[in-house]
Amino acid sequence: MSILLEQAQDAVRAAQQKALELGVKMNIAVVDAGANLTAFVRMDGAWLGSADIAQRKARTARYFDMPTGELGKLSQPGGPLYHIEHSNGGLITFPGGLPIKDSNGRVIGAIGVSGSSVEDDHTVATAGAAAVRDVH
Repeated sequence: MSILLEQAQDAVRAAQQKALELGVKMNIAVVDAGANLTAFVRMDGAWLGSADIAQRKARTARYFDMPTGELGKLSQPGGPLYHIEHSNGGLITFPGGLPIKDSNGRVIGAIGVSGSSVEDDHTVATAGAAAVRDVH
């Protein structure tokens, strides 16, 4: 089971709306269950460098089926996953990436957001992930 384009676009729209409410310019990426880019938007004026970060956050969240911020806690010096960010072509281990689950709790993709503080990135990603509904 993987996220559909319609669902990915719903996530991007909801995340973009939250970014507008917060007054921030974001890059928003959604990947499918195989960590393939499915939907992406770079809001006008969003940092160019954050486009790659948003996509890496989404892939990181899908690779490990956990929020990127949680992975970051485990990858601190002395932690059990120290230096994991160097694997898989480079991971992002700070907040802004979240798995997206269906109504049965199965991971069907992930969202990654970058362009502001990690707190704003996480808030915007949360809005996007929450907007995904099952399509029948």
